[in-house]
Amino acid sequence: MKYDICAIGNALVDTQYMVEHDFLKEIGLEADSMTLTSSEEQSPIVEKLKEMNVESVSDCGGSATNSLVAASNYGSICHHVCRVSDDEDGQKYIKSLKVAGVEHIGFSKEESDLPTGKCLIFVTPDAKRTMSSMLGISAFLGPLDINFDAIRNSKIFYIEGYMVTSDENFNAVTSVLDNIKDSKILKALSLSDAGIVMGFKDKFEKIENYGIDMIFCNDDEAIAFSGKENLEEAINFFKNSSYMIAITVGSRGSIVIKDGEAILSPAVEINPIDTNGAGDMFAGSFMHAYLKGYSLAECSDFSNFASSKVVETFGPRLTKDGYAEVLNKLKKS
Repeated sequence: MKYDICAIGNALVDTQYMVEHDFLKEIGLEADSMTLTSSEEQSPIVEKLKEMNVESVSDCGGSATNSLVAASNYGSICHHVCRVSDDEDGQKYIKSLKVAGVEHIGFSKEESDLPTGKCLIFVTPDAKRTMSSMLGISAFLGPLDINFDAIRNSKIFYIEGYMVTSDENFNAVTSVLDNIKDSKILKALSLSDAGIVMGFKDKFEKIENYGIDMIFCNDDEAIAFSGKENLEEAINFFKNSSYMIAITVGSRGSIVIKDGEAILSPAVEINPIDTNGAGDMFAGSFMHAYLKGYSLAECSDFSNFASSKVVETFGPRLTKDGYAEVLNKLKKS
């Protein structure tokens, strides 16, 4: 089977809550960041949220997953490389991927007692998201979890930046990159989190050295990856890079840099509710439009519009009708 996009990323069941900033301080989380944690640390937080009767939504998540679900809803044929256990959450995860039309190898064939990963996502009144991630079995991708045939038959291989936080997952990424190094498959990378970029810069550089074609990030991640002091310096740095980089800059929209040219795409004016999943939506939308032959400016405009729809929604996904509305915008470009 031929695929448009094959991604590798963490498989996490996301539960999203609306909270105040004081709650983040109370549980010791830094606002607008991702923190790795354990199920033992998550449990009392979940119990407290239940006692507070906090509004929540839950679905299969993970950054790359959100991107693939968007692209699949537009019509791209997608395959996801990730690891889940044959437990209640893992079954929910596989079912959700199937409903979204995203192919997957199935439950892990590697032996393990670890549970399927979970992520608690806290959305504050300023629409920012803060994450507490328990990776569980998703942090231990093994050879039996990777469908190399699917990857070799894809147009884009998309790497979730969070994969660098686990040695096993990083080794899985490089094993795929070694496997496809002589192919014409486009290699795309999300930077995922500025703190992750700074903490695992050596691993990102190793991935970059395989010849990355596309990078997706926000402004803070772009600055961290470039090693510069501000966005203007980072943009000038990326103008000399061999790859295309798409940088989201919040209410200002996005900047796409390729072959020394920086293309600014203005944001869509909205009333933000929840920024969780906006970057994932941008990347998935951009890759779909790119493979359809649209210009970089058109890809960026479309992705900005798609992201704006997610930011107006509580949760990282749209409904089927929501994705159809976004796709109609592309068709009119």
